[in-house]
Amino acid sequence: MNTMFFSEEHDLFRKSLKDFLIKEVVPHIEKWEETGTIDRFIWEKMGEMGYFGLTYPEKYGGLNLDLFYTVIFLEELQKINSGGFAAAMWAHAYLAMTHLNKEGSHEIKEKYLTPSITGKKIGCLCITEPFCGSDVSGLRTTAVKKGDSYIINGSKTFITNGIYCDYLIVAAKTSPDLGNKGISIFVIDKDTPGISTTKLNKLGWRASDTAEIAFDNVTIPVENLMGEENKGFPYIMQHFSFERLIMGVNAHARSEYALEYTIQYMKERQAFGKSISEFQALRHSVAQMASEIEVCKTFNYTTAKRLNDGEYVVKEATMSKLISTKVADDVMYQCLQLLGGYGYMEEYPLARLFRDSRLGPIGGGTSEILREVIAKIIIDNKEYKTAT
Repeated sequence: MNTMFFSEEHDLFRKSLKDFLIKEVVPHIEKWEETGTIDRFIWEKMGEMGYFGLTYPEKYGGLNLDLFYTVIFLEELQKINSGGFAAAMWAHAYLAMTHLNKEGSHEIKEKYLTPSITGKKIGCLCITEPFCGSDVSGLRTTAVKKGDSYIINGSKTFITNGIYCDYLIVAAKTSPDLGNKGISIFVIDKDTPGISTTKLNKLGWRASDTAEIAFDNVTIPVENLMGEENKGFPYIMQHFSFERLIMGVNAHARSEYALEYTIQYMKERQAFGKSISEFQALRHSVAQMASEIEVCKTFNYTTAKRLNDGEYVVKEATMSKLISTKVADDVMYQCLQLLGGYGYMEEYPLARLFRDSRLGPIGGGTSEILREVIAKIIIDNKEYKTAT
């Protein structure tokens, strides 16, 4: 137990979560990875256990716990070797539901947040578009107000849970002439007429669904606007910090899992009459990886503590994702190499880990964009502020 960040209660929660995942999730992982579909029942089981409500208000069925319960949730999801299952869970709990909690009205929270916490409803966050990824201000989806309704037209892509979901959190331009100052956020029921979805075929995250979504004259009530009109861009930006820290934590956790597996393999694998864990060159490679992982983990815990204390950690969260995902990619490459030919076989975990990890430097802001964000902060003295 790291007593600087985790209490005895945290450790008990981690054990309980591990036991749950081993009993209820792991037996289904291979099926879900092969079919690309996560059975609906597991969402409700996760909800029954309170895993979707860790940080959310008790008023809506949440547990209102500190952020380190979320850190544990993320870490343990990375250690059952299905980046796709993990992504489906945290994209629901911390991408879609974060916007519901922060920008949704009381009525929206009762209708969507409460059943999301219980696992009765699944959400997705729709920002990325075919011609707009890291450049959020360039999105083309529009929301035109007509009387007591908005008419939504456009498309989104690379949307995690886009097929599974019951509702969508959608960024659209309500005032296109204002650029990034003309974006608003809406909640839209998946079964609203005019919405169509196409499942995408991916390199990794095979258990999760990733969709392209089209909106053709989708009519929604004005009450589905979340927060203030034209304030969507700062809402999105302030939540990016949390998403990037999530991906940083994911990265250090899967790195740790991969290295632990590899060390055990090395101890059992014999070559030239002795365990390969005794060869100095290989030992030093492991030592380097372990050091880099520990540095990332400690930095991520510190950043999580600051975020939990109310600081706006845009710089640190951006650094967390940039470095942790790069280290994770390097660790997967080296660990696969240490397994030799077996690392390339699907029966061993490194092949899937290698594929799943590669999305780290892409999703939630590419590494190239993150470097520019950091450069603006440390060179240009740019200050990022929370939405007011």
